[in-house]
Amino acid sequence: MSKLFIYSSQYGSGDVVASYLKNKGFEIRKVESTYKLSKVFFFAMMKGGYHAGINKVAKLVNYDNNVAKYDEIYIGSPIWNDRLTPITNAILEETFLKDKKLTFILYSGGGQCKHAYKKLHSLYKDATIINLKQPKKYPEELKKLD
Repeated sequence: MSKLFIYSSQYGSGDVVASYLKNKGFEIRKVESTYKLSKVFFFAMMKGGYHAGINKVAKLVNYDNNVAKYDEIYIGSPIWNDRLTPITNAILEETFLKDKKLTFILYSGGGQCKHAYKKLHSLYKDATIINLKQPKKYPEELKKLD
């Protein structure tokens, strides 16, 4: 059974998850976009949180949305303002996920993802959703993926 982890990472939590899953046999696909945030954390969170709140969709760069050969797809997303990021919104729009076993891995600073959960459950009723609180800072959170 082939498994793919598609993700984005602003501050490294997604990269930690990707490394963990790669060691478990997953293929890894990191997604980049033209969407840029300020290097000043406060301004980055203000802009990112606002855009997440209005469900902005980022423009992806060289994204390979072909997932036909994979049985299981894991999608990793940072959580901003309790919501999915513009990059994750774009992944969901551009990737045909019907008939795939889906797991969403959300990494958040506050540990809460109510709006993100609600959106994902409305789109993918049978998907598994796992929330990791700052896996870069708390690597023990990765055990939730076993």
